[in-house]
This record gives sequence, C-alpha cells and structure tokens, in this order.
Amino acid sequence: MRDKKRRDEHELARDASLIRALGTWGLAAGIVNITVGAGIFRLPSSVAATLGAAAPLAYLLCAIAMGLIVLCFAEAGSRVASTGGPYAYVEVAFGPFVGFISGVLLWAGITAAFAAVTSFLADSLAALLPWLSSPFAKGTVMLVILAALAVLNVRGVRDASRFNAIATVAKLLPLALLITVGAFAMRRANLSWEYAPSAGAVGRASMVLIFAFLGVEAALVPSGEVKDPARTVPHAVLIAIGFVALLYVAVQVVSQGLLGADLAAAKTPVADAAGVAFGGWGRTLILVGSTVSMFGYVSGVTLALPRMLFAFARDGFLPRGVASVHPRFRTPHRAIAIQTVLVAILAATGSFERLAIIANGSVLLVYVACCLATVELRRRDVRTGGIPFRVPGAGVVPWLALVVIVAFLTKLQLDEWIAVLSVAALAAVFYFAARSRRTAAVADPAGD
Repeated sequence: MRDKKRRDEHELARDASLIRALGTWGLAAGIVNITVGAGIFRLPSSVAATLGAAAPLAYLLCAIAMGLIVLCFAEAGSRVASTGGPYAYVEVAFGPFVGFISGVLLWAGITAAFAAVTSFLADSLAALLPWLSSPFAKGTVMLVILAALAVLNVRGVRDASRFNAIATVAKLLPLALLITVGAFAMRRANLSWEYAPSAGAVGRASMVLIFAFLGVEAALVPSGEVKDPARTVPHAVLIAIGFVALLYVAVQVVSQGLLGADLAAAKTPVADAAGVAFGGWGRTLILVGSTVSMFGYVSGVTLALPRMLFAFARDGFLPRGVASVHPRFRTPHRAIAIQTVLVAILAATGSFERLAIIANGSVLLVYVACCLATVELRRRDVRTGGIPFRVPGAGVVPWLALVVIVAFLTKLQLDEWIAVLSVAALAAVFYFAARSRRTAAVADPAGD
C-alpha cells in the first residue's frame, strides 16, 4: 500500500510540470483527427462489395460496438488523470506489470501505424507532385514533415492542439462538401435493397470496418494535459465517436447513391463519387483531401504518442531523462524527439512492415485491459481528476464491450497472434530488467 501511494505521488509530481491546456473541443478534435484517417476514403467500396446498398448496417453495428468500448474509456479517463491514457488506466487498476505490458502493446501498435501512414503520406504527395517521387525526395519530405510537427509540439500543447483542430477541419471540409452536394445529385434507386443481408455478412463487413473507428486510444494518451479530466474526457469521447459514426454513414450513403453498383469495384470510391457529383475537379479535391487527412493523422499522433514514452520514463521503465519537461514550453521535449527519430527511421527504411502486423491485435488486447480496468477502478472508487463519469448500465456495459472485443480477436490470424504475444513477452523481459531503475524513480520523484 505504501509503494502504491508513492507511485501515485510520483506520477502526480511528474505530471504537475505539464500544462493542462486541452479542453473538451480540443480533445474531441484530436480524437476525430486520429480516427478519421485514410480509411474512410477507400473503405466504402470494401463494405459495398459485401453488403451493397445495405452497407450502412455494418457502420451502425460498428458504432454500437465502439459505443460500448468508448463508454468504458470515458469512465476510466474520468477517474485517472495521468499522462499515458489507456496505459495509465490499466496501471492504476492492476499495477505496473499489467499496465506496462498493455502500454508497450499500445505504443508498438500505434508506432507501426504512425510510420506506415507517414510513408503513405509521402507516396500520396508524390502522386500529386511527381517531382517528389524519387526516393531521396520522398525521404526528405518525410523528415521535413516529422521535424516540423515535432518542433510545433515541443513549443507547446496549446499550439499543437490548435493546429490539430485546423487539420481536422481541413480534412473534413471536402467530405462535408461531398455529402452536402452529393445528397442532391445521387440517385435514390441506388440506395434500394434487393434483399436483406444475412447476419453473417453484416458481421464480416463489420470486422473489416471496425478498424476505421480505432483512434480514441491514441488521442487519450496526453491525459496529463487535459483540463478537468473527469468532465472533459467523457464529453470529448462521446462527442467525437458520435460525430465519426454519423460522418461515416453519410459518406457511405452518398457514395452508394452516386455510384450505385460501381461502388463495389471502385479503387478510389470517395474520389470517384466526387467525380460524379462535381466533375474532374471534385475527384482531385477528394484526392487532395485524403492527403490532408493522412497529414492530420500524423499531426495528431505526433501530439499523443510521445506522451507514452514520457509516461514510461516517469514510471521508471526508461531513463528518467526521457520524462524531462522543457523549462520554457512545459512539454516532454526529449520524448517528442526520440519518438520522432524512431518513426523517421521506420518510415524511411520500411522496417515498419513487420511491426504493422501487430497493430490490430495489440490495440484490441489493450481494449480488453481497459474494459476490465473500468470495472476495477469503479470498484475501488478511484478519483484523481474530480467527480468521475459513471457509465450508464455500469454493471453490464463493460462486459458487453468485452464480448464484442473477443469476437473481433477471434478473427486474428496465427501470425498476428505470434507477433502480438512476442511483443508482450519482450515487454515482460524489459519490465523485470528495469526494476532497479523503476525503484529509483519512485524513490526520487523529483529527480530529472
């Protein structure tokens, strides 16, 4: 009990040096920014190939599933105000070992996705600007983007949050224009169902689509910089996921209404739909929008992910210098620099491809841990950020969310399980190797 108290005091001492500048709308924008990535620009054809005009059913099923999961995030986030997001929730609920394993799985999965999207962003820019297509030019573009975003984030969470809000609006504008104009240009006959799809078909489509809803776990990592977390986190989470669900359904319906049966075979479905609604310039607008969307994702993750390295170092799993806070800007500048270098190397060398296999499984396993953590945090009535949010149907929702997650986990392939469990095993080895450093960090929380 004494060690637990010292750990809590240690976390509060480290996080107190950060500035709580993220409000409800800033955090909601961050969640939307990370969640709405490149997937929405290509997934409509995949879902239409399985369900046809009944595709919105899969989105609704995913929205319900994610609704159950994010309700757990909302309560856990309102009870634990420390930097680290899901890692912090699990650590407080079940102790440092389980928390660290969950944190490493989450960090590895997001890092792999971060590197992949950065590389895809460079490819997308090269497609729009052919003079950037050489390997040297693409590498330079990636380095410039990552370095610029790192500097922006070092200079302060407020500026980074405002920039992410702007990026979120910029990526949503082309989609909003397509939805608004396309609603009047589409053919209603393209939306009619010839037959009701089977439950199995809806389930299979949802298995693919669910990953377009992931992102809240990354956006909640900067919990130590959120104002009034007990109020802000649940409001932001529910606003963001509700908005994303409505956006996705609207894009699917409009794309179906404009392209009809051709949607299932479209390689760039949203861009093709815009071409029908506006002509050639509309298709180009959406292609630019997908590039902006990827840039927004990279920007959002640059804000969130380094905070996990900060949290690991704060808790003694990495050298304490990684948890240093800039004396002027009050940001975890060393963690930002280290994360940027790692992602730049992975994106430039292509070695992220092996890591990318673990992303889906690792995030889902962290979701399991977070749902269980919600139950434990409520049982112990943990309160570190004010009066906590309580999930409606508190006795049932976490268990329903677990059923949904387990259903998704059963779809993982053997190589994905091997990769995920390998990362967990390496994290366990690292945990025990870092015990002496952790003991020193907890014993001297004021150290730098």
